[in-house]
Amino acid sequence: MRKSNREKLVAGPVFRQRYGAARSSRMIPHGACIASMADMTTPPPSGLDWRAHMITSSAGIRALLGRIRRIAVLGIKTEDSGAPAFYVAEYAQHAGYEIVPVPVYYPTVTEILGEKVYRSVAAIPGAVDLVNVFRRPADIPAHVDDILAKRPAAVWFQSGIRNDAAAERFAREGIDVVQDRCLMVELRSIGK
Repeated sequence: MRKSNREKLVAGPVFRQRYGAARSSRMIPHGACIASMADMTTPPPSGLDWRAHMITSSAGIRALLGRIRRIAVLGIKTEDSGAPAFYVAEYAQHAGYEIVPVPVYYPTVTEILGEKVYRSVAAIPGAVDLVNVFRRPADIPAHVDDILAKRPAAVWFQSGIRNDAAAERFAREGIDVVQDRCLMVELRSIGK
């Protein structure tokens, strides 16, 4: 009887060296490994795929901005800083969004943009639609559990800010994520 290529591989010296002679004598039913691999690589139904929560298209961003009303700004700065972490939030406020300041610095400041300051996202009373993040990528992991405790509909990492591990964690929890995009630029692009 003639040996198939698969049987030659299993009985071959490289296989025996890696997996031992005893294993090489055991044959795996044809198709068993293929079925197992197919089960592992078959994506879940589209409604369960966490990647659907990673928003990258202009249409997706437009839809997100159309359904949010309340934005917590993590890492917001004060007016005298002249930083994007202030004027982007100010622009969103003028565009009609409610801004909830969550500064990381300024421990004595109690109000920014005329709104009460909160020291964590989880401490904000009521629902939060979007957490706009102004933190360096390396600083984001320290805020992930706080953000998850609030369960916002979306998290937005500003221009120049990417943290794929944090973004994936949020997306796997069903939270929409935008990375490396400026909220002000996107609001302007939709006419707000």
